[in-house]
Amino acid sequence: MGFTNPVYGNNFADPQVVAVDNVYYAFATNGPLGNVQTLTSPDLVSWEPVGDALPALAPWTAPGRVWAPEVAVHAADRYVMYYTSADTASGRQAIGVAVASRPEGPYVDKSPSPLINQVDEGGSIDASPFRDSTGKRWLYWKNDGNAIGVDTWIYVSELSADGLTLVGPTHRLIKQTLPWEGNLVEAPYMVERNGKFHLFYSANAFDKAEYAVGHALCTTPTGPCTKSGDPILRTSPDAAGPGHNMVLHVADHDWFVYHAWNPTAPGTDPTGRTMWLSKLTWTEDTPAVQPPLHNNPTHP
Repeated sequence: MGFTNPVYGNNFADPQVVAVDNVYYAFATNGPLGNVQTLTSPDLVSWEPVGDALPALAPWTAPGRVWAPEVAVHAADRYVMYYTSADTASGRQAIGVAVASRPEGPYVDKSPSPLINQVDEGGSIDASPFRDSTGKRWLYWKNDGNAIGVDTWIYVSELSADGLTLVGPTHRLIKQTLPWEGNLVEAPYMVERNGKFHLFYSANAFDKAEYAVGHALCTTPTGPCTKSGDPILRTSPDAAGPGHNMVLHVADHDWFVYHAWNPTAPGTDPTGRTMWLSKLTWTEDTPAVQPPLHNNPTHP
């Protein structure tokens, strides 16, 4: 039994999905549903809007540029969300952290200032939490260097056990070095598999067909990391600019969740970036992702 992409056909950029008690919750960049758009599904394919998971913003920010939320599940009654928003003091995008007792929220951030804001490097965006097999928690993000014409790096730092503060040193993993990447890398997502660490990332301009997903193999959560080379997910006849992915393990299979847009209406598509699924398979340490397909032959 197959399914049809996009699995959610309205504006839903930078999607992330968590599973709680056999229910899936999806979070995305601000849009018609609110600051943090939120959906729910029983099967990853049929999605219903929930509303806004972050209805009240922290005192350091304001509505309008709330981007790329990702949630870490800590316990049945504790969920920690990392999100990007505009720091009104510096004028740069910065990373905040909010907590909820239910996966759909409401998440609350009462912090007087952001968790991360690399003002001198253009700001900080695209935070992604990761828990390794030893139980340590990590946070990956990108300095927003392309906003000021400097290099973009994927950073990582260890998180405290409660997920609310960074502890230990900050590490640089990769920056834009390959021709297809253009002038930026962003949207990190880490996966541990057989004792090795796989860093997925997006590169190039999100509103261009050249936007795509790359892969790097890392020896530890803090690197070093070696890029695989060409993109592993790129524009197809069915969808343009696939990117900002995450990986979901379902019934012994891995799936890419990502956004893409209608290639017949670049820049004018009223639905914007919609949510897609593609199957991820592995040959030892090499990942392979189905291209974006409207009619996908397999089902999560």
